[in-house]
Amino acid sequence: MELDMTKGSPSKLITKFIIPIIIGNIFQQLYSMVDTIIVGRFVGVDALAAVGATGSVSFLILGFTQGLTTGFTVLTAQRFGAGDREGMRKSIGSAAILSVIVTIVMTVVSMAGMDSLLRVMNTPEDIFDMTKEYIMIICAGIACNVLYNLLSSILRAIGNSVVPLVLLVIASVTNIVLDYVLIVYGHMGVGGAAYATIISQGLSGVLCLIYIIKRVPTLHIRPEHCRLESQCVKNQLTVGIPMALQFSITAIGTILVQAALNLLGSTVVASYSVSCKVEQLVTQPFAAMGVTMATYCAQNRGINDLNRIRKGVKAANIMSGVYAVLVYGLVYIALPYIVPLFISEQIEMVCGYARTYITICGMFFIPLGMMHGASVTVSDFLLANLVPATLGNIAGGAVFVGGIYWYINK
Repeated sequence: MELDMTKGSPSKLITKFIIPIIIGNIFQQLYSMVDTIIVGRFVGVDALAAVGATGSVSFLILGFTQGLTTGFTVLTAQRFGAGDREGMRKSIGSAAILSVIVTIVMTVVSMAGMDSLLRVMNTPEDIFDMTKEYIMIICAGIACNVLYNLLSSILRAIGNSVVPLVLLVIASVTNIVLDYVLIVYGHMGVGGAAYATIISQGLSGVLCLIYIIKRVPTLHIRPEHCRLESQCVKNQLTVGIPMALQFSITAIGTILVQAALNLLGSTVVASYSVSCKVEQLVTQPFAAMGVTMATYCAQNRGINDLNRIRKGVKAANIMSGVYAVLVYGLVYIALPYIVPLFISEQIEMVCGYARTYITICGMFFIPLGMMHGASVTVSDFLLANLVPATLGNIAGGAVFVGGIYWYINK
């Protein structure tokens, strides 16, 4: 199920590769959304607000690890495209060691500093304990997230985007079942939702490992491949760190917004939680385009075909722009029908806040798609992504919070 992206129509190859990723990402968001729906329906608005209050922190931590693992395997895709199978296996071994180090550091740092971070974010006292319970369990399960993201990125590096999709579907179904059992019958509250999430992620990672062992001998590595060679590590970090920051940079602005919103009470936080779930769901094609273009560019860079890379980036930006326009109109129309899925009380108020958020966010869907569709270097990241994204998040957050404040007090 390998896909050589160095030959054939760029548009057709991108489409063929991205569709399974989009479906997989949507399923990944759906089981996160199911957490929110079941918590909101069966535990209450405060519990929904507690889960929502962790969204930006989860986005920062898990987005960073996802970006790193994706970046680590860009070198794998380059060597696969160049036909260097031994070099490809060395890159996999190096990526595995780096991922273990990242997992340990991220788990320890996030759990040690979480209490202070939640207080800096002005988390309301009435939901603080539930918020901390949920996010601490998620942080303890970072290894499950990294395992799946690393192995699925390795499969995508050789052009296989179908198997990660199948495994995500299995994980999504498992998460939904566990959510219902642990929350409704186990009465575990927000903790049940968190445990369901990490167990399902761990399952998808283990199944991915089994598939590689059983079906993909090309990716089998030996002990001599598991070494940190300086040039290999340098190449992986040069790509991995910018991709990690790109994946999570939005979370920096989101954390600032979350801190401001927390001052407005749990109902506004719950509204923001619903809005974010909808936004994250409909923007998955943009993230999928980023993963697709990382593989496409890496394989073609392996044969040094820069003209073909330019054609692919142009096609990706056109696709992203068309989708952005269509999805903005669809979400705006459908929002009043979506909000009642999450809650059974204060629907009109929550819908009003949510519409304000979606209206502002939708204006930036096109540049978001173009940012994910472009290739990333350190300089590109700093000048074209980090600065405008951070300033944009701060400015956009100020507008949104100000709008909500006006709406409440008008």
